[in-house]
This record gives sequence, C-alpha cells and structure tokens, in this order.
Amino acid sequence: MEFNIALIPGDGIGPEIIREATRVLDKVGKLFSHNFKYTKVEAGGVSVDKYGEPLTKGDAEICKKSDAIILGAIGGEKWSSMSLDKKPEKAILQLRKELNLGNNLRPIFINSSLINFSPLKESILRKGLDILVVRDIVGGMICSEKRTGVGRFGREASDLEYYNEQIIKKTVIMGFEAAMKRRKKLASLDKANALESSMLWRTIVNEVSKEYPEVKVKHYLIDNASMEVIKNPSEFDVVVASNVFGDIIADELSQITGTSGILPSAELGKKGYGIFTPNQLHSTKESIVGKDIANPIGVILASALMLRYSLGLDEEASKVENAVDKVLKENFITQDLFCEGKKLIGTKEMGSRIADNI
Repeated sequence: MEFNIALIPGDGIGPEIIREATRVLDKVGKLFSHNFKYTKVEAGGVSVDKYGEPLTKGDAEICKKSDAIILGAIGGEKWSSMSLDKKPEKAILQLRKELNLGNNLRPIFINSSLINFSPLKESILRKGLDILVVRDIVGGMICSEKRTGVGRFGREASDLEYYNEQIIKKTVIMGFEAAMKRRKKLASLDKANALESSMLWRTIVNEVSKEYPEVKVKHYLIDNASMEVIKNPSEFDVVVASNVFGDIIADELSQITGTSGILPSAELGKKGYGIFTPNQLHSTKESIVGKDIANPIGVILASALMLRYSLGLDEEASKVENAVDKVLKENFITQDLFCEGKKLIGTKEMGSRIADNI
C-alpha cells in the first residue's frame, strides 16, 4: 500500500530525529510491502525565518492532502520574544484548527530497563505505570476568546475558558473507547467546585458513561489528581481532561517516568487522521543540534502511533514498539539517559538498531 506522509522536521533537533523515524518506517515498508512517500513541510521557527510566518498556506495544503503528519520539534529561545501570532508554536495551533483535530493522546509508561530514572520510589513503581491521557485541544482558554487592555488597576488580560457539549463529548467518547480496550477505568479531571465549564464537563462525562457500563468512572478535582498520580499512579488507566488541565497533567506524568524523551504523542481528528510528535514536542534542545546525541525514540514511537491510528496498521505498529523495547533491553541508549551499565550510542545508531530489529 502507498501512503503520503507530510514530514515537518521543525526546529532544533527535529530534523535529526525525524530522519531516524523515516529510517524505521522505511524498514517497515520493506517488510510489509508498503510505500511511504514523504513530503517535507517547513513549519515553525524555520518558516518564520524564511517566510515571516510559522506556516504558509502552501505548506498547510500539503498537510491537508497527506494521510498523516509527523513533526519533530518546534520552537526555541530564538523566537521566544515574538508576538503570539508569529511564534513557531502558532503553526501547531493553525494545523489543529484547519485539520479539525480535536484530541491529544499521550501514552505514559515506564520502560522496565529504565525504571531507575523515575524520581518515584520503587515501592510505588512496583505496581506499574501505564496511563493514557486523552486531552481536548480545541476548547478552553488556550483556544478561546482573548482580551487585553487597560482597566481600573492598569493593564489587564483575560482568556475565556469556553466549552460546549460537542467539544467535551468528542474527548470523553474517545476516552471511554480507549478504556474499553485497556483496563476499563476512566479518570475525569476537572475543577467542578469552582468552574461552570467544569460542571458541564462532569455532567457530560456522567451522561456518556451510561453508554459504557463496563467502564469504572472516577471524578477528580485537578489539584487532587496532581497529587494522586504521584502517590498512586497504578490506580490510573485512561485520564480525560480539558485543554489546560490535560496539558499540565500529561507533562507531570511524563516527568515522573524520568524518561519523557522516549514517549510519543498524537493529535487526532476524524478517522484517526492527525499529527504525530514526540511527547516533548517543544524540547528543541538547541545546544546539542548536529552532535548526533539526540534521542529519536519519542518520534519513532510516534510513528508507531501513526501506523496504528491513521493508517490502520496495527501489526506494523507493534513491530516498531517491540523493536524499541528490544534495543532498550539490550541496554543501548543515547546520552540523555546514559548511566552505569548502559551502552552509549548516538542518534543515527539508535535509529539503525531499531530499524534492524523490525
């Protein structure tokens, strides 16, 4: 089968890690008789520098016509002082809107060979950590109405925490569907003791839950959830959350693994179409660019999510995931996770070893 993939290398280490993802995908294609056709898209800081905007109309059209999009890294200190509409990250927000992407999936897990990197006690980790965060990415204060001006107390600004039934239902249904394929537990995060938007969120979760009687639902206030995921992460299976709450809790969970650099992420729309990125999309690591020490595993596992969700290739996705696990169990690792007992390799060798294990 032939698939058209839009590649956005992006900024910083993006081009280096994207190269290794395509190396792995090409091996998958050879083994399963698929042809992955790649079209490079300039977006983010590189596009700001070249065209004066984070994403051009032409590159947006390439993305729209593709079967899926893989993105390496975006942003950097160089563009940090720019206005919001010119920042590299604006490209992501634009693509989410134009491609009608509604949800972000963030798988959070501990790899057994890297468990020592977690800041949590072994007694906690012994119970396991395998969580899927399902986050809305079209509502809330990140995407809703914004105002700035001068008021009675000087300069002022506001961001509207807007939600409607349709936005919430998309996220919640995706969460329940995921829970049905996992351990049938769903945690919903909100601030229903203070926010009207969260009260609506909780109401809709309860309504949708009636269609999934096998799934055990538990509501958490976001501040309490932030403590509980550290205290007892094994109790969580699928987590559904609003845009801001999901953004924060997913990063917290990523960091308690101690290995966020190997985690993937997906932003999905209808029928699984979406953008696939490393979990730490904004970690461009400019200081190590070109030194062959960046860890490409996050975007390689993101390409596995692409195979599964966008292209419907479950067996191929599992091959990639198993290849990554085998290389890690053989104690090969890049500099970011190197420690005693491990075998230090570079970006290119990591990509090659994973591809060789497909």
